[in-house]
Amino acid sequence: MPYPHRRSRGFAYLPLLGFLAVCALLWWQRGAIFGSFGTFLDVGEPPQKAQAAVVLAGGWRGERVLKAGHLAQAGFVPLVLISGPMSSYGATECGPATAFAVRQGFDASWFQCIPSNANSTKEEAEAVVANLKQRGLKKVLIVSVASHLRRARRLYRETAPEGLEMHFVAADPAGYKLRDWYQSREGRKDIFLEWTKVVTSPFGI
Repeated sequence: MPYPHRRSRGFAYLPLLGFLAVCALLWWQRGAIFGSFGTFLDVGEPPQKAQAAVVLAGGWRGERVLKAGHLAQAGFVPLVLISGPMSSYGATECGPATAFAVRQGFDASWFQCIPSNANSTKEEAEAVVANLKQRGLKKVLIVSVASHLRRARRLYRETAPEGLEMHFVAADPAGYKLRDWYQSREGRKDIFLEWTKVVTSPFGI
């Protein structure tokens, strides 16, 4: 004689088993899942010939200005423009960035400053675009660290006038690999902060 209550009791465990199976799958794929939170931010393009490379502010370890220096060295651009808002102790970022690039062997004549009082990427975009218009430039490479590019691209495209062609080139983060960001303290800080800005910047925060 069948025992329906025993059969129904067995079915009751199916949701739990399904939940555990999903948890096991997520744990097994945790590297790819976590890594995607970093690589999603990178919208970098292959470099191409342009009138100038623009180095966005914030690369205190030099990865951005060195990437632009390599672009100039390889013949992609004849000029590197460094966004230079105030960084610390009343000094602009452009001076130390240029000096650092020159110490690494790049030609000082390649580098010029775009001064501004920007306190955000949006304000920086407005200052940079105004300077590019003043110079009469029509095609530029925007250089920033890979984790910053998605947000920077959105803000610069919103700010740029019609006729200004921009291409976004990524510099590798200093101190960690973007797909392995969760394995280092520096990476965890960087990606957490950038995602916070990605989520809040459309609201003007």
